[in-house]
Amino acid sequence: MKKPIEDKHWYFVDETGDAVFYDRNGNLIVGQEGCSPILGLGFIETGDPAPVRRALADLHQKIKSDKYLQSIPSIEKTNRSFHAKDDAPEVRYLVYQTLAKLDFKAQFVVARKIERVFRNSFHAREGEFYDHLVSLLFENVLHRYTHNRIYYSQRGSSTRQTQLEQAIRRGAARFNEKWKTKIQTSFYVSPQTAVGEPCLQVVDYMNWAVYRAFVKRESRYFRFVEEKASLLLDLYDTANYPHNWYSREKNPFDIEKTSPL
Repeated sequence: MKKPIEDKHWYFVDETGDAVFYDRNGNLIVGQEGCSPILGLGFIETGDPAPVRRALADLHQKIKSDKYLQSIPSIEKTNRSFHAKDDAPEVRYLVYQTLAKLDFKAQFVVARKIERVFRNSFHAREGEFYDHLVSLLFENVLHRYTHNRIYYSQRGSSTRQTQLEQAIRRGAARFNEKWKTKIQTSFYVSPQTAVGEPCLQVVDYMNWAVYRAFVKRESRYFRFVEEKASLLLDLYDTANYPHNWYSREKNPFDIEKTSPL
């Protein structure tokens, strides 16, 4: 095992889809209108977030000074924060063009929402399901740099933050057990908003590209930024195991390789 690099490293985390399985009456609603068939978690990572932040700020200024774009009805929200689901196609194009030029990498864990798995493995608890994905997402990365700073899109209470920290620690513990070692690094977890932390707007766009690939079988967004994606785990695509681990070098992700949802 290599010694960790003596340096800081940043991770910006967000989700795509949702962890909901049932409506208020206990009826299964996965895949129905308003309930996603997947839950995905992703992060972007970088050794220096400052250029990413500057690039997003510059793009915001460019859009604000563009007379054509300012006439788009949704542009008021865009002026505060880029959000792939809500931004106009013209804005999406500019954001993806910007992301392709930036220095960051991304990793993702995608979980198909299977009721049997949800009940048997997670006691039908959304928090347990979500936290398992968090632990998998960070299992194999926190040993590389001595100081890891993890920022996630703010949702819920301080109790939720503690649960996320515990989930990340479980992932690190699995790494220790697997490799018979002990990670000699530290991590710091903090909630942020996408308005306050532009790097969360980047991971939102990367997650949306993955979501469109899985749910709509539409790959053009992911294809445009695929060089940024170093790893993607399609967790419950058991029909393709062990080839449901996609890495840029050994098994590049292609939605046509996956089983339909």
